[in-house]
Amino acid sequence: MLQPLIDLQQVTYAYPVRPGSAQQESPALRKLSLQIQQGEYVVILGHNGSGKSTLARQCNALLLPDQGQVIVAGMDTRDLASHPAIRARVGMIFQNPDNQLIATVVEDDVAWSLTVLGYSASEIRQRVNEALEAVGIADLRALPPHKLSGGQRQRVAIAGILALRPDCIIADEATSMLDPVSRQEMGKLFARLNRDLGITIVQVTHLLEEAVYAQRIVLMEQGQIVQTGQPGQLLSDIERLRALKLIIPDSLSLAARLRAAGFRIAEDAVTVEQIAREIARE
Repeated sequence: MLQPLIDLQQVTYAYPVRPGSAQQESPALRKLSLQIQQGEYVVILGHNGSGKSTLARQCNALLLPDQGQVIVAGMDTRDLASHPAIRARVGMIFQNPDNQLIATVVEDDVAWSLTVLGYSASEIRQRVNEALEAVGIADLRALPPHKLSGGQRQRVAIAGILALRPDCIIADEATSMLDPVSRQEMGKLFARLNRDLGITIVQVTHLLEEAVYAQRIVLMEQGQIVQTGQPGQLLSDIERLRALKLIIPDSLSLAARLRAAGFRIAEDAVTVEQIAREIARE
């Protein structure tokens, strides 16, 4: 069996106690185990406070386990000397793209990390061109980031990570500041990067509509994994999702009501397009 790209083994983590607090912080992760294979598209799904962002930060050594072990591409995150190599293999994008944008021109921003690492000018040009093309913003390369939309700025942040050619991109609530159309476009972008470039995608979200493009969903509650499975398997159980305090999108709610009324809507029809095709066949 292939070695997982990311392997969390019985990980427990609690945030440090705040100064002056008399209360011990409850663990954000509790003996959590999860393996992510190279080339997967995994969505970590849960309501706010379920531990999903803490899990994400364990995956590239931004946080280290109090107990248990995290192995990334064969490297133990407790080994401080391995952190640069781990973060080269596993890139991360966050909720607010402005926190990751540095330069005053898009292509300079994408090139920044490569320049710091000492790549040649010709290699930087090639990688920047490839990254901008991959995320569909090559035509915006000469613009200042502050003139772009939120979705476009997030694509710049992704391009900056792509230029480093990581094995994996972790998107930690990376679409939560975007409008619904931009969120859908971002989900399709992640799916395309996974399909066409073979990049492992780990997307952290509390929005069910963002989980429809994944190959596997990991459901979290109170710092533990409560269920894993394919989107068609997990997203069709509406009552279970409501019990986990997740907001059901209209498309999934409609599909559930149609099934209850006797319409033959396939369980694995989870995207708006798939549900529409099922309805059109009736």
